[in-house]
Amino acid sequence: MPIRIGANPIGWSNDDMPEIGGDTPLETCLAEAEEVGFEGMELGNKFPRQAPALKAALAPYGLACVGGWHSIELLERDEHAEFAAARAHIDLLKAMGTTVFIVAETSNAIHGDKSKPLSQRPKLADGDWAEYGRRLTAYAEMLQGEGLQLDYHHHMGTIVQSQADIDHFMAATGPAVHLLLDTGHATWGGSDPADLARRYRSRISHVHTKDIRADVRARSDAGDWSFLDSVLEGVYTVPGDGMIDFASVFKELDGYSGWVIVEAEQDPKKANPLKYAKAGYAHLKKVLAEAALV
Repeated sequence: MPIRIGANPIGWSNDDMPEIGGDTPLETCLAEAEEVGFEGMELGNKFPRQAPALKAALAPYGLACVGGWHSIELLERDEHAEFAAARAHIDLLKAMGTTVFIVAETSNAIHGDKSKPLSQRPKLADGDWAEYGRRLTAYAEMLQGEGLQLDYHHHMGTIVQSQADIDHFMAATGPAVHLLLDTGHATWGGSDPADLARRYRSRISHVHTKDIRADVRARSDAGDWSFLDSVLEGVYTVPGDGMIDFASVFKELDGYSGWVIVEAEQDPKKANPLKYAKAGYAHLKKVLAEAALV
């Protein structure tokens, strides 16, 4: 499919901190997403998880379901147990007509714990990558049998955060495992998202675009803040409002087709969701047009 621009509801209400934007109705999020021009939405904690109700929620706004975050615990259980645990999510995505199956390892992740600085994030020993990669590859192959593509979300506060983590991860997994390229997490984690796009182009089938405020990142790194404290201070913003050169990223994604998601993991009381969504969408449309991808 051609590139379609969607949104994640995290700019309106936060999943890791439900109280942030907790008073914003789902209908407000969807109406504003439609107003901006987004074609689809990823799932969040306010979305129904039964297909008829989800279809009814999205239909008035002409928005497609683009999949949504699914936590996995393959460090703790094998691919068969993991697949069984995902049955409801698999059935929902299939019923909604999306092939995007986003996962991240959360069995030992700290990104949702405000009390833990990022220096305490888990790391996988060199000798453990092979078995983890085997399990994840087998899991992804099982999902392919259901018509779904596993897109792994590298993420701050998890075992796949740094450039070295991503390289280990990609080397340990087979072609059934794709990388969700997240520009914000890549940059903050010490990677160049354009370099990741170039080296792993053939295994990137989903893209999250958010920007980084360099000054907040520097203070977070210097003070060893938690992930959530950094988010509350505004480390993330929409494309075009921070330090990332999105033109260089999409230059390396020549020929990409699929969803590109605008994110802005911010406190909506500090950063008006509609205002920032419009700005991020406009910047992304401009970059994609210049790269001849739309």
